[in-house]
Amino acid sequence: MQTKAEAPYLVALNLTMRCNLACDHCYLDAKVMKEGSTDELTTGEIKTVLDDIASLSPDCMVVLTGGEPLLRRDIEELAAHASALGLMVVIGSNGALLTPKRVASLKRAGVAGIGISLDSLVPETHDAFRGRKGAWAKVMAAIDACVAGGLAFQLHFSVTDDTAGEIDDMVAFARDAGAMVLNVFFLVCTGRGEKYSDISPEKYEQVLRRVAIAARAEQRLMVRAKCAPHFKRIAIEIDPDWPITSAHGYDAGGCIAATRYARITPEGEVTPCPYMETSAGSVRETPFSEIWRDAPIFQALRAPKLEGRCGVCEYRILCGGCRARPLARDGNLMGEDTLCAYQPAGGAVIRPLAPRSDTLDWSDEATARIARVPGFVRRMVRQRAEAYVRGEGRAQVTADDLALLARRRFGDAGPPAL
Repeated sequence: MQTKAEAPYLVALNLTMRCNLACDHCYLDAKVMKEGSTDELTTGEIKTVLDDIASLSPDCMVVLTGGEPLLRRDIEELAAHASALGLMVVIGSNGALLTPKRVASLKRAGVAGIGISLDSLVPETHDAFRGRKGAWAKVMAAIDACVAGGLAFQLHFSVTDDTAGEIDDMVAFARDAGAMVLNVFFLVCTGRGEKYSDISPEKYEQVLRRVAIAARAEQRLMVRAKCAPHFKRIAIEIDPDWPITSAHGYDAGGCIAATRYARITPEGEVTPCPYMETSAGSVRETPFSEIWRDAPIFQALRAPKLEGRCGVCEYRILCGGCRARPLARDGNLMGEDTLCAYQPAGGAVIRPLAPRSDTLDWSDEATARIARVPGFVRRMVRQRAEAYVRGEGRAQVTADDLALLARRRFGDAGPPAL
């Protein structure tokens, strides 16, 4: 029996294997600088995929990434096509090619924001991690270009044992630089990253706790843990009443691979996430929407039969562990996530709140205002607004409601870039 698939709200398109850097942790092992893959999806093929995604999930966010996606000459054309379909378009880049001129062209193409990788505040450390001297300086220039050009941006920080001590400074830097979001990524050893040392379980727990504390404390910056579903456990341990996890109706923290998220490779293979190399099918042979709905690996992840500590953990529904790690380690999709140091205590299973079935009306002014919220955070803003209005016993969200919530969270200065 199939598990019903909700529409995805995030699809990553790895547009190319080409890259101008040689990062230690790259899950693609992106290395083909001049020619790229000989079998990458064409402009027309990608547009067909985007059409299918839009018909399946009109509110979906599409991340155009790579390799380095700005090396594709059709990137603005693809972004404009996706934006015209009503999709939220975001680009994931290493920042090296993100000049003021490029920022302007991406904005004209309808790009809502860009994620820029920054792996250390020490230039030499970032450059070594990215495999090219001067990479850090280009990231700083890219941030300046986004600020000057009015393009919303988020920073992506990949944590290792060597850089774990920078987490507090990275939060402060992201806040002061004007980033909307700081995404803290935890490596999964695939691609070139198979040969790169991962963070230790002890350091992983320490950093996750620092991320959770920062996420709770920050007013203008959203801090999120990526590839770390254990964040939800730690958030609840810190404050059971803190509305940051799906236990309280929020999506932050847990793995959404195959349930609300998928990745498409440069050659058109569909996988549940970038760190799972097992193909669920090719968009050249089967529409993405059919793969999303019917692929066995997607079905398995929607009704997981977890093993080891994950299978008996009271957080097995809320967290469930990373499935890519045991798959990469020993080929067992449902195996124990050994990066987690938590020992199950045998308590009752902690369950997320069921989604609300009732719908609220949004005034025209509120609809226009929410449309200006960058796609990175729009879904959470919508959830918070509707929760507030329900609590007030009303059935319509107004622009005044959004303004009030913005002042409560960000103060009189209001939210950035809104």
